[in-house]
Amino acid sequence: MLHLLLLAGVVLGGYVLLTQTLFKRSKCKGNAAMAGKTVIITGGNTGIGKATALHLARKGARVILACRNRDKAESAIADIQEETGSTDVLYMQLDLASLKSVRCFTETFLKSESRLDLLINNAGLVADGRTEDGFGIQFGVNHLGHFLLTCLLLERLKEAGGGRVVTLSSMAHRWGHVDFEALAANKHLGTGRYSWQFFAAYCSSKLCNVLFTHELAKRLKGTNVTCYSVHPGVVRTQLSRHVSLWQKVFIEPIAQLLFLDPQAGAQTTLHCCLQEGIEPLSGRYFSCCAVEEVGARARDDTVARKLWEVSEMYCGLS
Repeated sequence: MLHLLLLAGVVLGGYVLLTQTLFKRSKCKGNAAMAGKTVIITGGNTGIGKATALHLARKGARVILACRNRDKAESAIADIQEETGSTDVLYMQLDLASLKSVRCFTETFLKSESRLDLLINNAGLVADGRTEDGFGIQFGVNHLGHFLLTCLLLERLKEAGGGRVVTLSSMAHRWGHVDFEALAANKHLGTGRYSWQFFAAYCSSKLCNVLFTHELAKRLKGTNVTCYSVHPGVVRTQLSRHVSLWQKVFIEPIAQLLFLDPQAGAQTTLHCCLQEGIEPLSGRYFSCCAVEEVGARARDDTVARKLWEVSEMYCGLS
């Protein structure tokens, strides 16, 4: 009996510890006015993106879901409209695995929309494979597609006055590494047959997100546009829909018990969108609705600048 009580105590203690650290919840208190403002959310049809869209639509923003799948986007829009009463939520086709699609999206947006206040680079995946342009899928979608999208929309963000770019990274960036030789040789951050190999590439793509934001802030100095990278928490989303069945069987019970739901996972994104007075923190990394220090690798000026230059070259911007 004593052994059972001790075991229960250890399990409960472990659960409490995890919910206060790795799976800690936070609440966005930012309340900036959004009526009359326009927001783009990549991957806004599901998970954290949809929860973010719902909150911003409720606040009166014009919300554009930039997604690959029209049916899923229209289903999400119907849900958001029903829940918020907003009629100002719309779909625009965007496939981040195609640089041509990114250019088509921005061309359509710039022709049809007169302002942009928030660009939320939310979409991401854990998978193996290649993009349409031959890049490793995680480098191509999680970083490169968003890099080009941001660059092509910066002028419109500047015109709005006080525009923000919020890019979803992850605590996984800590285990990432930007291998420029692998990029030059194979157009990827790492690949292989095993899931741990493409998880390593995922970590590296998330490091790219943090470095991109770090460098973007420097290039935006003297403008009214700011940028932030975000760890949303460990969230139950469709991010891992491409992993194998046995991994899902292992992950699912833990996810149900500990992982945040998408609404909780959207709070730090919303903080970076809506919190007034964080402009001096442009370029920084946020977790649990607060700025968090990153390791030397994630604020390396030389690597951040080189990643920017390489990304410009791959996107045909230089």
